[in-house]
Amino acid sequence: MVYLYEQDLTRHDILKRVGSMEQIAGVKIAEFSNGFERGVKAAIVRNGELGFLVAIDRAMDIVNAEYKGVPLSWISPTGIVAPGFYEPEGLGWLRGFPGGLVTTCGLTYMGAPTFDNGESLGLHGRISYSPANLLHADAYWDGENYRILLEGEIKESKVFEPNITLRRRISTTLGERRIVIRDVVTNCGWRAQPLMILYHINIGFPLLDKNARFLSTTGCFTPRDQEAMEDAEDFASIHEPRPGYREKVYFHDMLVDDDGNAYAAIVNDKLLGGLGVYVKYSKHELPRFVQWKMLGEGTYVMGMEPANSLVMGRGKEREWGTLQYIMPWETKEFHIEIGVLSSNEITAFEEKISRIVGAKKPRMFENVEEFVKNLR
Repeated sequence: MVYLYEQDLTRHDILKRVGSMEQIAGVKIAEFSNGFERGVKAAIVRNGELGFLVAIDRAMDIVNAEYKGVPLSWISPTGIVAPGFYEPEGLGWLRGFPGGLVTTCGLTYMGAPTFDNGESLGLHGRISYSPANLLHADAYWDGENYRILLEGEIKESKVFEPNITLRRRISTTLGERRIVIRDVVTNCGWRAQPLMILYHINIGFPLLDKNARFLSTTGCFTPRDQEAMEDAEDFASIHEPRPGYREKVYFHDMLVDDDGNAYAAIVNDKLLGGLGVYVKYSKHELPRFVQWKMLGEGTYVMGMEPANSLVMGRGKEREWGTLQYIMPWETKEFHIEIGVLSSNEITAFEEKISRIVGAKKPRMFENVEEFVKNLR
């Protein structure tokens, strides 16, 4: 049984009502042909009331996403940019950062530009500019469930190492309002390599607005810098766009449920009677969480960013002794679930967070070094 368009329907109920399943759901492969996005291969996925676009040639990142026609993600001024325009130096990464529902940062480095171990590293790494080898794209009935699946392989490699492979699987099911990402990272080389990964989940208007709220299972947090220290205790508040606003970044240590999962969401009680987007992930796989609060004019976005490290740069992680590695032929998995919350589900989600965090307010550390020491 599928709950779709406010009614319960069996497989036969649906098939009697459509000429093709493409009428309501499925996946189409397309290629853009104009401007900076020229040549980018993409997958257009429709799942009943939920639709999204996967940029295959940009690491299979999810850019546009909509629920009942309402956009969920913030789209940057650059839009989708073909991978050939990648600028690795300094902040050049931003010239092709589309925002979108998910942008992947990593794999052997991410975060602030830095000089580490004799190597000059730019912002957020190479992987999001790497085209995927699309292995599988399908929409099919599995009993009473209509499933949509994309799978591909992305590489970060060069002669004389590293040789890292990311195998990404994106799946959704008709009638469900969630997207599941399963990433399998393998070191196909013969030397241990740094492993840094972050999922840049970017929520925008109209979900993000003055009526919206940020919810999370935060146990403690710290502002990244002096800019974020201002009004730091109001990290969860959201207001209308302000001129001259400068980004505020907060690092969170999340509490988890009995299964080891952490949660965050942005909800708007005034939109469609209540609408939200949540992220669920394993803290064992992704022990860090970054909140990007950028409530300026035009750049009006909040990022929910599960990660395995902070965004101060690879040099800092090495200095702190927190830099993760992946050994030769070792495999590591990461699972992310992103879903839509309706009005009654927002209440249930808040109750879940209350059960996890209890009545205590999150503890704030005044500097990042103190925060990192507390996590060891």
